[in-house]
Amino acid sequence: MVVVVCKVCVVPYSGHYGAKTGDKLGTNITGKSYMIMLLDSPKTLLAFILCEFVGEDGNEKFWQFVDTSVRSYYNLIIKKAGQFLTDLQVHLLKFALALRSYSPAVHASQQIASDEPPPEACPAFVSIHGQHSCSTKDIKKPKPYLYKNDHTYPGVNNTDVPVVILYAEIGTRKFTSFHKVLSEKAQEGKLTYVLRHFVADPKPHKMLLSGYSVELAIKSTEYKAVDDTKVKVLNTEDDDNDVQGFHFGTLKKFHPELQEKLVELRKYLLDSTNVMAPLKVWEMQDLSFQAAATIMSVPKFDALKLMRDLSQNFPSKHLSETIGVHPGDGELFINGLHIDLDFHNAFSILDILRGEARVLEGLHNLGIKGEHQGKLLRLPVNAVDNSYALDIRHQAIMWINDIENDPMYRSWPTGVQELLRATFPGVIRQIRRNFFNLVLFLDPVQEESVELVKLAELFYKHKIPLRIGFVFVVDTKDEIDGFSDAGVGFYRLLNYIADEYDLSQALMSMVSMYNKVGVGESLSVDTLSTYLKMKFPKANAERILGVESEYDYNRKDGSLFYKKSGLGALPLALFNGVPLSPDEMDPDELETIILQRIMDTTNAFQRAVYMGQLNEGSDVVDYLMDQANVVPRMNPLVLNTDRKYLDFTSKPGDLFVNDWEDTTMFSFLDARDKTAVVAKRMKYFTNYGDTVTIWIAGDLETVSGRNLLLNALKHMQKASPGVRVGVMDNPGGKPREDNTVLYRAIWASFLTQKNKATVEFVQKLLREESSQLLQCIFGKIGGMLFNTLEVDFIRSQQLFSRDVMKLRPGDRAVISNGRILGPFEEHEEFTVEDFHLLEKITQGGSAEKVKAKVKEMEMNASDLVMKVDALLSAAPKGEVRRDVHFIKDSHSVLQLSPRENEVFYDVVAIVDPLTREAQKMSSLLIVLSQVVNVRLQVFMNCRAKLSDMPLKSFYRFVLESDVGFLANDTVSPGPVARFMELPESLLLTLNMITPESWMVQSVRSPHDLDNIHLQEVNGIVAAEYELEHLLLEGHCFDLSTGQPPRGLQFTLGTSRDPLMYDTIVMANLGYFQLKANPGAWILRLRKGRSEDIYQVVTHDGTESPADAGDVIVVLNSFHSKIIKVRVQKNAEKINEDLLSETSESKGIWDSIASLTGGGSKKDEGEKKKEDVLNIFSVASGHLYERFLRIMMLSVLRHTKIPVKFWFLKNYLSPSFKVLPNPKFAVDPLRLLPMFCSLPQIVRADLKELKDLDLEGAPYGYTPFCDSRREMEGYRFWKSGYWASHLGHRRYHISALYVVDLKKFRKIAAGDRLRGQYQALSQDPNSLSNLDQDLPNNMIHQVAIKSLPQEWLWCETWCDDTSKVTAKTIDLCNNPKTKEPKLTAAARIVPEWVEYDNEIKQLLRRVQEQGDAATEKQTPSPSQQEKG
Repeated sequence: MVVVVCKVCVVPYSGHYGAKTGDKLGTNITGKSYMIMLLDSPKTLLAFILCEFVGEDGNEKFWQFVDTSVRSYYNLIIKKAGQFLTDLQVHLLKFALALRSYSPAVHASQQIASDEPPPEACPAFVSIHGQHSCSTKDIKKPKPYLYKNDHTYPGVNNTDVPVVILYAEIGTRKFTSFHKVLSEKAQEGKLTYVLRHFVADPKPHKMLLSGYSVELAIKSTEYKAVDDTKVKVLNTEDDDNDVQGFHFGTLKKFHPELQEKLVELRKYLLDSTNVMAPLKVWEMQDLSFQAAATIMSVPKFDALKLMRDLSQNFPSKHLSETIGVHPGDGELFINGLHIDLDFHNAFSILDILRGEARVLEGLHNLGIKGEHQGKLLRLPVNAVDNSYALDIRHQAIMWINDIENDPMYRSWPTGVQELLRATFPGVIRQIRRNFFNLVLFLDPVQEESVELVKLAELFYKHKIPLRIGFVFVVDTKDEIDGFSDAGVGFYRLLNYIADEYDLSQALMSMVSMYNKVGVGESLSVDTLSTYLKMKFPKANAERILGVESEYDYNRKDGSLFYKKSGLGALPLALFNGVPLSPDEMDPDELETIILQRIMDTTNAFQRAVYMGQLNEGSDVVDYLMDQANVVPRMNPLVLNTDRKYLDFTSKPGDLFVNDWEDTTMFSFLDARDKTAVVAKRMKYFTNYGDTVTIWIAGDLETVSGRNLLLNALKHMQKASPGVRVGVMDNPGGKPREDNTVLYRAIWASFLTQKNKATVEFVQKLLREESSQLLQCIFGKIGGMLFNTLEVDFIRSQQLFSRDVMKLRPGDRAVISNGRILGPFEEHEEFTVEDFHLLEKITQGGSAEKVKAKVKEMEMNASDLVMKVDALLSAAPKGEVRRDVHFIKDSHSVLQLSPRENEVFYDVVAIVDPLTREAQKMSSLLIVLSQVVNVRLQVFMNCRAKLSDMPLKSFYRFVLESDVGFLANDTVSPGPVARFMELPESLLLTLNMITPESWMVQSVRSPHDLDNIHLQEVNGIVAAEYELEHLLLEGHCFDLSTGQPPRGLQFTLGTSRDPLMYDTIVMANLGYFQLKANPGAWILRLRKGRSEDIYQVVTHDGTESPADAGDVIVVLNSFHSKIIKVRVQKNAEKINEDLLSETSESKGIWDSIASLTGGGSKKDEGEKKKEDVLNIFSVASGHLYERFLRIMMLSVLRHTKIPVKFWFLKNYLSPSFKVLPNPKFAVDPLRLLPMFCSLPQIVRADLKELKDLDLEGAPYGYTPFCDSRREMEGYRFWKSGYWASHLGHRRYHISALYVVDLKKFRKIAAGDRLRGQYQALSQDPNSLSNLDQDLPNNMIHQVAIKSLPQEWLWCETWCDDTSKVTAKTIDLCNNPKTKEPKLTAAARIVPEWVEYDNEIKQLLRRVQEQGDAATEKQTPSPSQQEKG
């Protein structure tokens, strides 16, 4: 039968919840994926996943859904979700449910709950500061740790209230009772309420995963490597599918008397359909074009399915400009975003679709559709910059030198092209241009100023191409005496020296003065007076330092510049205008930092010169200060990279707009609708423009509230046209007539006066504090209107401030094109200069570009610029979107139009239909078109003149667009990969192509999945795979050296079980890797030398604060989790070597021993430790597993000491893993492993090899034999590359080798080999036999001890006479005869047949015992019905 099925699953486990993932993938050479959901039912799981999906759109929606969600069937849940999601989001939700995308998040909550642990007999429980209860009694304890993705109820934000964590199953009675009490108390501000998913009594249910691929690759049959052992197959035929139009299941049902003939007919049809004749070269040349022509010839809606069929089944389907891709390349673009299918998987693409949905729906709701939508999406919105620079073209800066004009630099070249001249690495180019500028802000009296001035003088004296300037911040009082204030005296004396002599002399004098200041002291008036008398005895001290000093000019400029700049505490420095952080201001480090900045900035200047942005006529300083990151003032609130925006994308109808006056109705609106109503009803002060819209929120009855609005209006009048200002009231108490007088007066002015008069009136009103004047004004204008204004609309404004902007009554905030700044601190001032900065940042982002596009659309720009700018600015900043279009698209582009008047995604695919990209992309595009509305263009990018088969594998991408249901309305287990009607003559090998973070292995299949020969199979080849773990990856560096701490060990666990997994840091990029499951984990340094020598300093990508000792990592998705850890040696261990030979670390081998039940115990310390032989081997496929068992038996027959075998689990077949595994002891101090290749038979005690002296080499290999002369022409190592590379050394065979692990680790042999492998593996043709070629290639860097020849005999290369002394016999491939392995084994090794028969008898007994146990456990039909 020509069917193969494949699937992936999870195995339930006992013990700690999080110890195993167990999700399964399945293949029927059909492929499918199972996932064990440790929940009580699929319906519960759907509710949990739906919560997580809705929560991604905002905390508010999560809680709205929780409040109304019921435990229901799928369609009812989807209907409920539709109350909070748009139609597009509901389609994406179905896709997410089909992918089980949020299952890890649900598992993570369950694992966190199990680590508490839960109280007994509680279906739901609360954790109140670490204490657990089935009731809500308040318990005072330290606050628990909350994770970034926790769901916190949106109540009053109080930090001093108890934190209550509810662990419950949504929809149960217990949850409802808890939720009602906790949500009410959270709204009252009495507690912080957090919800985590939890099922008290989880029951394992297998649910199939998707989002992975299955490949059946055509395998070479040059050397026969198929096991001849027959496997037991339960299912013989699959008649559910038709063959060439015949449905044999139905035919057999109606004609049982024709069973045999129908079987013969079916086999004949299959064989005739799938005959594969080899193609001639001329037939291959245009295969790609033939495939494209066939796809383009069918109806559009069938074209994608045909492309999928052609690309995924190609081996049996023989067929009689502008964006920088080459013929045959495959590219995918979604809304102009490049989707790299080597990097992205179904889960990351779902995230992209969700992110795009927010922007697309927003633009659609704002009335922007069609081509205009694409133009706005592709606008180059500036990413938020975290390295803003201050403009240094200011008169307050005292420049000590000028590279361009000072005589001391006249010998330097002046051309900017000198930057492109080649120099040695690390050399600073000396060019007569002010490329590099250092400005120091100093208080001369501060102790820290001393070393900074000395450092500046050092740069100057050594002619570093650095322009140095000072800004001295001193007392600004007019009547000040230099004889009483050292700072002022220092400034006047410096001016005197600069005027009478020059600036360089002034710098030298500064250093001289500071040299007279003792350590730990500061500059004093006495020091100044003494220096003045000594250096300038004829100078008039009173004229220089006194009150009427002639050298006091510009003294206030420095302080004014410093104040207006908004910079932090003194001293500080600017490099090319960019402030250095306080940590960088350490004088001991500053020199290195400045020199490194010079090197880094040189690269940017080189690019600018090369691109023509900087030329010989450019003023370099002007060029620097004209960059987009240069601002007039530093305000962290404005320049902060963590920005929040209002959502203006709702479309409130006319009914909602009037809700402004009805506070009760307004309170029922969600955040988007509230924002839309406020935006619709807002009144503006304007200077006849609409690029930047500023809203002011505050209590106008307070001085700070009035000043905030006044500063905004001052800025508006000074700014260029394009700014408008709106104001809303946020009174400190409940709005009443007596505390809203001023705001109602302003509103009355809006309603009765023109813009100019309103601005003048309000400014005057804000300046006057006389209530009598206010009443007088009201008597003259709009008094009647003012008196009739109710305060209800002000209550709505206060409600908006609280619910949407998260302000407390009386708080102040500024909103600029939807971006929220605030709340401000009580005494925090937002000045006119801050408004100037805010306008610059807003316009520089996307406001100007949006306004230009809106004008092109000829749409009303009054509010649209603000709304679109907020929408685009709030969207995550990714790569640049590309405008992909085709000049000629009539014959080679497949185009599918989107449904009209709906949000659509613009999808462009460029593909050769006969490539791996097409295999994956075709299925993805079909599912994509089912999930969302798409405008699809597929460009056939064919390769010409093919000389080889373009595809050599059958392929299935397991992905579905929605959750499936069975005929009885129960949830379908999930998708499978199914291969039908395959050619029976081919030898195939099954490969699982999964996301990088998945650890998958086969768990059930009687067949040899490495060698599938369908001619020898009667029935379906079915396979089941398990998603066993998710990977946690990371990089670790020593903060002091910047290098990876090679050999450092980490452990991963929970608070209850801190050591569940462990790993070691590699020298290559400091990489480490740990397996884990969804949940919250604690990463620690392993106890022992790692913890003694090192400490964790900082970490990124984790859940815990960067400086926390315990590194908490949460795995809650199928995405790769990559963290960065920085460590540092403890002060007392600074000279210790982690891998020193005197104190070898036991850590990682101790853990391996503990996992296998071995390892030495403390109470056995005095006993003599037993020698253990550790043998490592790799086997893939039933034949090599058969050889593996024989090798193991031969080792055990001849070796007198205990032996432990190590295998790579994921390469072994399920049938091999079911055998009982004995446990062996491991002594990590004496661990000397060896590798035995297959097929190999051992005839000696391998302890001899273990005890062999390797003479300082980390490993020993046996050289290839030279004695069989007839094979001389096949010895590739005696000519070409290998002959020249090896020189006098011999080429070694990798079939058997021994490793000294202590030496191996000490010299970092593994890291060296890994680095070389990384370099060589970029070229697939570089090393043909990697496990053997790599150590021979590295023989000059990592020495090899040549083992005696008798340790490995191989008939292919060794003569018959040497066989007598052979200690191991390896069945090497013979390139001359190509004799099958099984035939060679029986002929060459007499004892092989004996070993083989003995093992077969053992396997037969194991199988019989297993069958007997299964029969006892299998319930009767009546029992099954009861169950």
